[in-house]
Amino acid sequence: MRHFLDFEKPIAELEGKIDELRKMSEADGINIAEEVGKLTEKADRQLRLTYAKLTAWQKTQVARHPERPKAKHYVAGLITDFTPLAGDRAFGDDAAVIGGLGRFRGRSVVVLGTEKGTDTETRVAHNFGMARPEGYRKARRLIELAGRFGLPVLTFVDTSGAFPGVEAEAIARSIEACLEAPVPVIATIIGEGGSGGAIALAAGDAVLMMEHSIYSVISPEGCAAILWKDAAQAPVAAEALKLTAEDLKRLKLIDAVIAEPLGGAHRDAAAAVAAVGDAMAQALAPLLLLDAVSLRMKRREKFLDMGREAIL
Repeated sequence: MRHFLDFEKPIAELEGKIDELRKMSEADGINIAEEVGKLTEKADRQLRLTYAKLTAWQKTQVARHPERPKAKHYVAGLITDFTPLAGDRAFGDDAAVIGGLGRFRGRSVVVLGTEKGTDTETRVAHNFGMARPEGYRKARRLIELAGRFGLPVLTFVDTSGAFPGVEAEAIARSIEACLEAPVPVIATIIGEGGSGGAIALAAGDAVLMMEHSIYSVISPEGCAAILWKDAAQAPVAAEALKLTAEDLKRLKLIDAVIAEPLGGAHRDAAAAVAAVGDAMAQALAPLLLLDAVSLRMKRREKFLDMGREAIL
């Protein structure tokens, strides 16, 4: 059964009626194709109208949708011959960060992603996508491995933030590894991009965002709790944070927005995965023509330029 968000209730009612009619038709042999067609058209129209005017808070809900494709789905759909690599060679392994070697459209790459899990068991196993220091040390190790062997790095970011502990140094080192990498780094925000936990894997040459994903220094709830001492103000905070893909593209903090299937990536995971693959390939192609010195220089200029126009 599909999970519907609060603002999708009118759509849920229409699709529920369609399901009821289809079951009735199967049981009684009644021809109700015309009625189902009308309701389907109405539901599609309602879905299109709803998703054409989502608020920042509603986009936050879509980005957190439990059925939204996770990092492991993108790896499975886009990376062939994937060989997972574990551990930070210092303390242990962190299941919140997945990574390894594989091929993207025939080219050898290093892949990293923050994995939330899809049900209670896997969410607990992956610590809900909140990485600990060993997770960021693993990311750094794999990025440095990519540099030694001349392999592009592809990352999939989906985390509400890092595990609340002593992880700042490990995050900083992971960001440093991204910025210093002598190979192309393509980062894609596929769900939530929360705080340093996200940027640790997203300081890339090209930062892509899915249409209904979010990327922010703090969650709307956290911002509301700090500013108003009331988490119920999260919708107001979401608007103020400018965390949507459209906002961030306009502010030149990301490089491209990847269109999602109508109703969000969770309604057609295969199409969403394919769209991300096409966007990554398009972003990667020109970067493969640059040498290590040029890559680092362009990456440096990219991040130094962020916010410069606003200051001026």
